[in-house]
Parts: sequence; C-alpha cells; structure tokens
Amino acid sequence: MPEASQSDIAEWTNLAKASLARRDFANTEQFCRLIIDADNRHADAHFLLAVLALETQQFMPAVKFLERAIVFDATKAEYFALLGRAYAALQRGGQALEAADRAASMGSTDAVILDTIGCIYSHAGAHEKAVPQFIRAVQSRPEEPQFQYNLAVSLRFLGDFDAAETAYEKAISADPNFCKAHWSLAQLRRQTKSSNHIERMEGLLRQMPNDDEAKTFLHNGLAKEYEDIQDFESAFRHLSAGKTLVRNGMDYSLSEDQRIFDAVEMTFTKDLLQQSVAGYSSDEPIFIVGMPRTGTTLIERILTSHSACHSAGELSNFGQQLRLLSDQSPGKLLDADMMRNSIRIDHAALGKAYLDSTRPDTGKTQHFVDKMPLNFLNIGLIHRALPNARIVCVRRNPMDTCLSNYRVLFSPEKAIYYRYSFDLLETGRYYMLFDHLMQHWEDVLPGKVLRVDYEQMVGNQEAESRRLIDFCGLEWEDACLSFDKNTAPVATASSAQVRQPIYTNAVERWRRYEQPLQPLRDLLVAGGLSID
Repeated sequence: MPEASQSDIAEWTNLAKASLARRDFANTEQFCRLIIDADNRHADAHFLLAVLALETQQFMPAVKFLERAIVFDATKAEYFALLGRAYAALQRGGQALEAADRAASMGSTDAVILDTIGCIYSHAGAHEKAVPQFIRAVQSRPEEPQFQYNLAVSLRFLGDFDAAETAYEKAISADPNFCKAHWSLAQLRRQTKSSNHIERMEGLLRQMPNDDEAKTFLHNGLAKEYEDIQDFESAFRHLSAGKTLVRNGMDYSLSEDQRIFDAVEMTFTKDLLQQSVAGYSSDEPIFIVGMPRTGTTLIERILTSHSACHSAGELSNFGQQLRLLSDQSPGKLLDADMMRNSIRIDHAALGKAYLDSTRPDTGKTQHFVDKMPLNFLNIGLIHRALPNARIVCVRRNPMDTCLSNYRVLFSPEKAIYYRYSFDLLETGRYYMLFDHLMQHWEDVLPGKVLRVDYEQMVGNQEAESRRLIDFCGLEWEDACLSFDKNTAPVATASSAQVRQPIYTNAVERWRRYEQPLQPLRDLLVAGGLSID
C-alpha cells in the first residue's frame, strides 16, 4: 500500500463526497483515484465513482464500479440500489429487479435508498413491490414532495386512485409549485364543474412567467380539465399553448423521421422478406403496435385477461437488443443507417436475445404481450427474428389518432420518440408516414399483421375480441370480455380509462375541436386519407 494513512483516506473520502455534492466531478474523481491508489479494496471509493458515472450517463462503467464495490463490501443497501438503477438505465430489467430485491431485503431505513428501490421497481412495472418502499420513504420524510409523487404514480398504475389522489395532494402541499403533480392530478379522474382544480392551476400559471416546463404541465393539465367540463375552446387554447412552448425549444425536423421510414421500406422489400431465414422459433411474444393513444392498452388488457397471456408492458427491449447486436451504444436512437444495416445481423440471435432480455418477468405463461407502439417500425425485423410471434396493429380514425397524440404530454423518457406530437400538423404528417408504412407491411407480409380498428372494437366488442383471441392461437375465455376487472398494473396514460368497461366517449372526439382542427383535416384529406 502506498504511503497514505487511514486518516488520509478518511479525509479524501469526505472531500470526494463533498465535491460530488456540489457537482464538482473533476475533484470527485481525483480524490477517489487517490483513495484507490492507496487502497484498491476501498468499497466507498468505487461506489462514489459509480455515482459519478451515473451522473454523467456512463451506465456500463457505473455497473463495473458497483460490482467491484459489492465484492469488497456486500452489506450496504445503497450499493445494490444504485446497481439496480444502472441496470434499469441499460434496460436490463431482470438484473435491475434482482439488485432491487437484494437492496430491499437489507431493511434500510434511509428514505433516499427506499425511494431509489421503489423507482427501480416502478421502472420495471413491479408497482406492487414499489408501493411499500415508497410508503416507508414518505413515512421517513413526509415533507419530501418527490417521494409523495413517486408513491402516487405507482398507486395510480395499480388502480388505487383515492390513495394516489391523497399522495398527489401531499406532494402539492409540500411544494405548491410542483407543477408536474398538478398535471398528474388532473389526469387522474374526470373532473366536473363543481369539483376541479382549474382555479388553482390558473392562479399558479399566472405566477410562472419564466418557467416553460412548469407552464407546459399547467397548460396540459388545464386543457384536460377544461375538456372534462366541456369548455372545448379553453381546452384547445391551453393545449396549443403548452405544446408550442415545448416545440419552440426543440431541435427537431420531421425529415429525421422521414429518413427512417424510407429506410425501413427500402430495406424490407417483398423479395427480402420472402427469403428463408432461420429466426428464433419461440411463439411466446405477442406484439401490439400502432400509433400511441389509439387503443393499444385496451387491446392489451383484452389479451392479458386471458389466462395464457401476461402483460410485459411497453418494452424497449427489441430495439435495445438490435442496438447491442449492431454494436451501437445502448441509448442510441433508431436511425436510418441502423435500419439498413439490420439485415446483416444474426436474426435468430436477435430473437433469442430479445426473449432472454424480458426475463424473469416473462416465461411464466404461454405468451406475453409487448405493447411498445413504435415496434411498427420493426415489423420486418420481428418477422425475421421471431417468425412465430403474433403482431397486432391497432388503428383509429386519423383525426382522432392525431388529436390523441397531440393531447398527450409524453414523459421525458418517451417524448424523444414522439417529438412530432408537439405540433399539430407535424403530427398529421407523421401519421401519414405511419399509414404508408402499414400499407407497405400489408403488401410485403400479407396476413402477418392483424389489423384491429378501435371503433370496431368499441362497437362490436365480443366479435372483435374473439377475432383477436383466435389470431393469437388461443381458445376463447369469457374473461376477455371483462378486461376492466383485470387487476394487473397499467403503466400508461390510459391507466384510469382501461379500468372501466368499453365506452364510446372517445369515438370522434375530434369533432369537439372541429374548427381549430380544420388545418389538420385539410392536410390529411389532401394526403388521400379518409376522415369520415
């Protein structure tokens, strides 16, 4: 060991922690390196380097530092909690859950550690495990608004709306300017003229002239509540104002998406897809694809009310495994070059890697349902990698589809995939790209994809549900007609709606906004789409 006393190491450790707390990353690393040079088995130094790596989005180095820290000291819950965070960031759900379970088993009373464990569970869709961790965190620090908010989110996904409402209100009481909590509360229930949060949000909006993110949440929350009380003029005014705030600060051109769509169509030709390829033979996955907010969650709930089907949620695993096999960084977005080069990878390996990456959440039932809407871009690859997988595409009236995409405020981790949704006409143009691509898949892979129309499902539930179940190779079960009694968590914006029986309120919703949506209608009609 180099000449350094234990008191030197203790001092460097304190200095490293202090540097990290003030986000002085250079000095943090410097002090940690001094410690490790003196004592390579110093677990806290490796842990602090892992924290630093996570702060700078270096997830694989973070995992390596944490694994070393745990080798030297496997008694600290924070090591396993942070390892779970790193695995979750890498979309390695099974390992994230294992790390979270290990951290939870240690019985920590530290609120930050408990909240971190809860967030790992929540990220993996294990909200029934997340809630006890969040409850312990808020019991320890009830004044922390983010802990209350995180608890509310998991309670909402589990369908406990009363408890979620209480937690959201506690978050707002702790921080009245917590605008994301105001927005989430607005989404929780259908508001009425006698019971709503409009006055509170309008007042808060007037106090925040320079905080665009806060104003965006408030505008979107107000749009939802004004629509609930049928003041559609005010609703659209707030909706447009919130979306414009985000779009004005965004570096995005629809041509980026156009290039990806073009690459998919030019790569996955009929000749290519008729060629024999040895994919992975499993028929376990059922993919539900389509534009977001078009009824994909409804179709998932119908399917997963069947005893042979498990809901795996909106998995990014297929794209993640494609990136890894293409030697791309895990966080890299799909682009045209990656799609063109995807035909050169081992497709059987892709299918197996995808399936393996869904464990241990899957594998307990005959099928699992992956409801990632954007997998409509990957239909050709799915066909080659998993030729026995079923694919269902949900469609909806073009105007309602575009409006529903424009209405929703996607979470930050999802918004990067749906940047078109912050402008009404860009949403319409993106829809036309989607529509053209789905016609391409019908031409080159006839019979591979089942089209389910939302309006048909709402209007003729049993016949359409039976057609869906039959396509998936399953025997009919009456539970599929009672999807609203399905108690599984729902981790989407539809968590409240899908716990109700089928309703027709969302059909032709666009007619409530007919005048401001006229430019969108003109665009779609000029593009050859049928609106009525």
